[in-house]
Amino acid sequence: MTRSPALVVVRGRIIIIAGSVVKVSSLCYNSDVMLTPQQKAKILNNFRVHDKDTGSPEAQIALFTEEIEKLTKHLKKHGKDNSSRVGLLKMVAKRKRLLDYLKRGDAKRYSSLVKKLGLK
Repeated sequence: MTRSPALVVVRGRIIIIAGSVVKVSSLCYNSDVMLTPQQKAKILNNFRVHDKDTGSPEAQIALFTEEIEKLTKHLKKHGKDNSSRVGLLKMVAKRKRLLDYLKRGDAKRYSSLVKKLGLK
């Protein structure tokens, strides 16, 4: 009796189990939808507040804006991709919360970021 291979997804990797043989192959980035680490680094270089900044509202908003643009382009091509649409809506809501937080805390930083990103 032969067993059919089972697929197990663990932390973004597909593990194919067939008997006692285990193969691990990493998933590659879908350049249509996801930002590559190089693209993220380029965006962070333009918007960070200090050298090791990755978590400031400006940096996060810039990353969300770029991902939202990519997802919007993807959804124009793949109109029935509802899981991506839900992710897009969550991302837009999170960016809005960050923008509101920045606007409440420092209106000057908010206005310069909005102008730099071309929002509103």
